Amino acid sequence: MTNLVDRPTRTAAELTADELRDGAAALGRLVEEHRPRVVAVLGLTAWRLAVGSARAGWGRQPDRIGGADTWVLPNPSGLNAHFRLPDLARLYAGLRDPDQRAAPDQRAAPDQRAAPD
Repeated sequence: MTNLVDRPTRTAAELTADELRDGAAALGRLVEEHRPRVVAVLGLTAWRLAVGSARAGWGRQPDRIGGADTWVLPNPSGLNAHFRLPDLARLYAGLRDPDQRAAPDQRAAPDQRAAPD
């Protein structure tokens, strides 16, 4: 589980698109080197900018990073008030559940709109 950019910010809006794209490229290289089966990125807004996909949603992504199953999960920060603990638990539990890992499930969250990270 990782962030795309290794610097603290209050919100994803403080990160530039270049930083996010560079972070996604660096993550791809790291994943290819270490070969994890699953990668989870925190923050849908950041992910959408990093990969240039405005339609990306929560949960398992159809595209893989460095050969690994790739998931996008909400940032559990207290600043992210759009998700309650049961929603976070359900989304994060998908990483463990082989049935949910078998195919992308864009219905993993009640709301597909980009919530602040």
